[in-house]
Amino acid sequence: MCYSAQIYADYRKFVRMFGAVVDIQEFAHLFFERTEGVSKAKVPKAMEDAFGQPETPAEREIKTLIDRFNSDLTATLEQDLFKQRKRLADAERILQSRATRAASESQRIATDKIETALRRIEDVNRTESKPRDSRIFPGYYAPVLVMENGEYVVRPMRYQCRIAGKPADYDVKFPGTYNARRDNLEGFWKPCFGHTHGVMLVEVFYENVKKAKMEGTLRETHSKDENVVLEFRPSNRQLMHVACLWSRWSKPGEPDLLSFAAITDEPPPEIEAAGHDRCIIPIKPENIEAWLNPSASSLEAMYAILDDKDRPYYEHKLAA
Repeated sequence: MCYSAQIYADYRKFVRMFGAVVDIQEFAHLFFERTEGVSKAKVPKAMEDAFGQPETPAEREIKTLIDRFNSDLTATLEQDLFKQRKRLADAERILQSRATRAASESQRIATDKIETALRRIEDVNRTESKPRDSRIFPGYYAPVLVMENGEYVVRPMRYQCRIAGKPADYDVKFPGTYNARRDNLEGFWKPCFGHTHGVMLVEVFYENVKKAKMEGTLRETHSKDENVVLEFRPSNRQLMHVACLWSRWSKPGEPDLLSFAAITDEPPPEIEAAGHDRCIIPIKPENIEAWLNPSASSLEAMYAILDDKDRPYYEHKLAA
């Protein structure tokens, strides 16, 4: 599974690298629906920052929507900050006279929420970029490269695929649909495989692994079945062009949903040795055009592209 990834979140990089056309209306819909409360879309900061210096009317409209959303978010966070500071003061006042479990718990929760609110306010207003600004998790949006009418197009899509025609509650019933197993491409993923292919640009990916597996120790030696998060990065620092499937979900009375999943396969030895059993598939740059135009080829040709994947050596370390 690709639990999280640090991606190219700036649509302009797709334009420079591939000569891609930007589906600016899809970006506008995404930010409009989020600002108006129609959706609760999660967008990485780097994807917002790409519109920081708009040049066209559409980009300026998107920048206005982003600023409105962040202004409203800041106001909400500041209100919660005031509430939690009062809660903390009340708890500490009680603790000065007598120690109670309820007051101690209230103190802990308020402290955690204050730290979270301050961090989020700082992130909203921060102008310098940080690597974490480009990190996505399941449910987050990311730019995805597709092909339409013979030209590359970049669109924002949610990293958890809801296949067209499936009920909306599939997001809950099948929370792992941000990854598409290669051995199930002609099963669950049949409506997408050979029809709607995409590419996500990834620099680093992260996986949850069992600490016992990572250390090669018996699980019984750990008091809990403890998880750790590992960061995997190609040793040559090359960009990964990750093979994806996507779908446009529609239902009367609801906004369309563009969403995608990264294809995963059996892990290379170094990832398996680190304790994880899946790996995303970075395809070779020379195969991108054919991958994004699956209707012109057979499924066998698509499998051949996945077989002929890039094979960097993946270094790993504990994620910060």
